[in-house]
Amino acid sequence: MNSMTKEILVSGYDHLLQFPISSLNDFQTWLQNRATFEAQVEEESGWRYIKTTTHTNDEQAQQAFEEFSTEWYPIIAEKAHELNQKMLQCPFIEQLSEPGFHRYLHDVKKQVQLFREENIPLETELRLLGNEYGNIMGTLEIEHQGKSLTLQQAAKLLKENDRALRESIYRKIGAARLEKRDQLNHLLSKMIQLRHQMALNAGFPNYLEYKFVELGRTDYTPADCLQFHQAVEQAIVPINRTFAQLRKEQLQVENLRPWDLKVDPLGRAPLSPFQTAAELIEKSKNLFQRLDPSMAEWLKTMEEHQRLDLESRAHKAPGGYQYPLPHSGIPFIFMNATGTMADLSTMVHEMGHAVHTQLANSLSTLYQNPPMEVAELASMSMELVTMDLWDEFFGAEELLRAKEDQLQDAIGMLPWIAQVDAFQHWLYINPNHTSEERENHWQSLNERFGTGMVDFTGFEILQKIAWQGQLHIYEVPFYYIEYGFAQLGAIALWRNFLGNPTQCLENYKKALALGNTESIPNVYETAGISFNFSPEYLKELASFVSQEFQKIKA
Repeated sequence: MNSMTKEILVSGYDHLLQFPISSLNDFQTWLQNRATFEAQVEEESGWRYIKTTTHTNDEQAQQAFEEFSTEWYPIIAEKAHELNQKMLQCPFIEQLSEPGFHRYLHDVKKQVQLFREENIPLETELRLLGNEYGNIMGTLEIEHQGKSLTLQQAAKLLKENDRALRESIYRKIGAARLEKRDQLNHLLSKMIQLRHQMALNAGFPNYLEYKFVELGRTDYTPADCLQFHQAVEQAIVPINRTFAQLRKEQLQVENLRPWDLKVDPLGRAPLSPFQTAAELIEKSKNLFQRLDPSMAEWLKTMEEHQRLDLESRAHKAPGGYQYPLPHSGIPFIFMNATGTMADLSTMVHEMGHAVHTQLANSLSTLYQNPPMEVAELASMSMELVTMDLWDEFFGAEELLRAKEDQLQDAIGMLPWIAQVDAFQHWLYINPNHTSEERENHWQSLNERFGTGMVDFTGFEILQKIAWQGQLHIYEVPFYYIEYGFAQLGAIALWRNFLGNPTQCLENYKKALALGNTESIPNVYETAGISFNFSPEYLKELASFVSQEFQKIKA
């Protein structure tokens, strides 16, 4: 942790740049040396990021991250470009045929294509601005009954049956968000302009087209994304509207209000799968022991190496993630657990990523990092295939409720995914928009992808700025539609699991073990499913989920 110095960084790159390559064997040695060194650099970067998210008020951690971003990152960017050029000029490049090298070579060529020296300071500034977003969100709290609550802790109270309490909490959360509205708008405006300039510098008309190349999206196009948005609007929004109508009837309210969306509509107590992070870990180990003992051992290894930070607390960044840490090979899981059903889903989701890391560890680190459409397949599939094992957390009746919630979310989240992606398309095709235009466009997307069943009277502005809570928009732009494609894959994989659990799990593990050695369609095929997001396929899978939902309700 923070064991590397800038001198070691520079000398490591210089050694690789000066390394003589006079044979295929030399080239293979050089590649392995590069993989080892870059894994060390990535782990150093990872720990500095992790420490800023786990303790946003740690000045030393913030300074270390800023040092990496402002002083180290420019060196890394330039030296990595020089290494890429050295590699592409190597006469032995065509003789190497090991699995994964063809995809790695494609990535290197892409990086050389996109590299512009004038973009390095822009990327540096963007890294700092992304960290600023986490710091801002980490300060958001409300007061309730004499106690300070993080927004994650406060959101738990939106599940309480006392409607007046829910309204009070919603108002307090809204007030906290409104205090940061202008600051977060200004922050995103700065980021959009920097990203647009990067695209122009690299010869692209906008950041959308630049980012598709950077993300290596060769298996689908922006037009395919727009088709997905339309398919979700046509096939899934009506299902969500039906769910909302049922909720309104069950709650017996004249109008659904925004504080009515998380409470159990039948007045049952909120699902409470665990009380503490320690309990979450122990029950998760039991769950994975039943699914696959090697996964339970992996979770134990992460616990022993202190790679789990799960509970919500003040001065902690929002959200959840799994960070691979490629040098040690043991990833880090970060989340903000408060004891809710959503926290259980997050835990198994992030464990899906961690299992992916474990299974790909046998590969060279050059070939481990998969495209996000595959990474999210690993995590979202884990949410569904573990459902029957959630009896580690629930009794029989509560388990049925938990599965109902999970299946509703599996379908219900697709419009939000489509909305966030459509929003980002608009942001970067129209980079000179105002904050007011941005909020109004988001509102138009609310009307397109929302149910139209929720009365936001008096809280319209909160509806217009809901996107500010989506960290992907700030920190990892355009990384979101992957969740939609992966959710379809996860549903298809779960359908296979219900038919033959053993074979499905074997196919799942084989697919994840491929890392980044195969194309997205080939990885999905290895998992026994199709990389398909056509309107017909979406309707087919939505129908399947609806049927399974009715079986649980029966």
